[in-house]
Amino acid sequence: MDKIKALTDILTRLNNGESIESIKEETQDLLEKISPTELSLAEQKLVEDGMKTEDLRGLCVIHMEMLKDTLERLKASVNKQHPLYMMITEHDSILGFLQQLEQLNNKIQCMDENSIVEENVKNLGVLAKNLISAENHHLREEDALFPELERLGITGPTRIMRMEHQELRARKKNLLQLSEQFDPANLEEFKKQVDDNAKYLIFNLRDHIFKENHILYPSALESVENSEKWQEIKDKCDEIGYCPFSEI
Repeated sequence: MDKIKALTDILTRLNNGESIESIKEETQDLLEKISPTELSLAEQKLVEDGMKTEDLRGLCVIHMEMLKDTLERLKASVNKQHPLYMMITEHDSILGFLQQLEQLNNKIQCMDENSIVEENVKNLGVLAKNLISAENHHLREEDALFPELERLGITGPTRIMRMEHQELRARKKNLLQLSEQFDPANLEEFKKQVDDNAKYLIFNLRDHIFKENHILYPSALESVENSEKWQEIKDKCDEIGYCPFSEI
């Protein structure tokens, strides 16, 4: 079995609910040898076989598991007050919200007219507000970090990140609105809309965080060499403010 086929099988099993821990133990050697290109090819094959992109939940999990040590080394290379350290730790909190959203969406999809759980709807609103509360994280990137990268000629990645921020903002607001306007008489439509928006956020926000953690932030650390520039970025970050879950 070639690596692409083996990886495709892993992604399928993750999407069917198996844990990354059990998959990793079984396929440790494969996970250490696969490349980002091979991950992309496996993803493409699943899409060609009919799986929706939003359902490829395991892909970003594998991405992050593969490069976890690299990210830890980046964090260890800067102090805890550094803008990048703060952004990475905030990403950890956001990923936790996404994991909770994934679990909650599964519960919501199991509801029917005879088993409506109001607590699920309430928790959806709480999670939507938690995700929306990350706004200052995005603003610090857009108004403090990105301008310096763009000044240095790194414009493509920041343009994409800004665009994705806008798309993600809309989906977060959709979830909050769904929780606030829940009508038991329209349960099936509610479930459909929650599933669509939740899966979009889970996949795309995880992917967004992956690209920032493993592409944009390392590029920033390498490109912005002047410690005074980093202090200017930090001062701007302080001016913008932090999130309720930030480790200040």
